[in-house]
Amino acid sequence: MQRTMLKAKLHRVHVTHSELHYEGSCAIDCDLLEAADIREYQQIDIYNVSNGERFTTYAIRAERGSGLISVNGAAAHKANPGDLLIIAAYAIYSEQELQGYRPQLVYVDENNRIVAKRGEIPVQPASSF
Repeated sequence: MQRTMLKAKLHRVHVTHSELHYEGSCAIDCDLLEAADIREYQQIDIYNVSNGERFTTYAIRAERGSGLISVNGAAAHKANPGDLLIIAAYAIYSEQELQGYRPQLVYVDENNRIVAKRGEIPVQPASSF
C-alpha cells in the first residue's frame, strides 16, 4: 500500500506580495524552500489562515534571505499582503518508507525568518479544545 503524507510545511508565513499579472505560482524565499525541502516547480497546497481560502499552485524561488512570499497569477485573488498562510507539500510513501517517516515542519517569525524546525506536531491536549 502507498499513502499520501505531509512531506513539508511552512507554518504561518506572512504574504509579502500579491501579483495578479505575474505568471502564476508562489514565490518563496530560497531559505524557506531549502529548510522544507520543497523544490522549485513542485506542487504545493496553500491554506490561507486569514480568510479560509485553500488552493493549489507550484513553488518558485525568491531571493535568498528576502523573506518574500508572493502569491501570483489568479491565486493573487485568494491572498493579500499580510495574510497568514500554511504552505504544504505532500509525497507518496510506501509502508516501508513510512518506517522512518518524519515531515519537515518549518516555523517562522513575523518576517518569515526561520525560528524552529520540527519533525512532528506536538500532541494537542484535549483541554485546549
